[in-house]
Amino acid sequence: MVFAPQDTTLAEVVPVAGTRWTSESSFAAAKGEVGLDDDEVRSWTGWYRQITLARWAYALLVIWRAGTIAGEALKKRPPPVQERSSRAAFKAQRGLASR
Repeated sequence: MVFAPQDTTLAEVVPVAGTRWTSESSFAAAKGEVGLDDDEVRSWTGWYRQITLARWAYALLVIWRAGTIAGEALKKRPPPVQERSSRAAFKAQRGLASR
């Protein structure tokens, strides 16, 4: 069952339906990492504040991790090789300055 206009094609529905699993997995991860399931609130306002702060904290952790992973990948990558002319390579092998 899909709540969409009658003329919606299957090609439009499938990608949207797949995004549900992304949301579900992020909620499951947030429960373990930032205490999304540790709420003991008695009002909708309290629950909404708690879930908003927990989701914000989880988003911040995801961004920090992505930056750390990208930074480590850049450090592991070898520096780009600059091609020299054969004359410049010859001079560099012998410790001579090249112009």
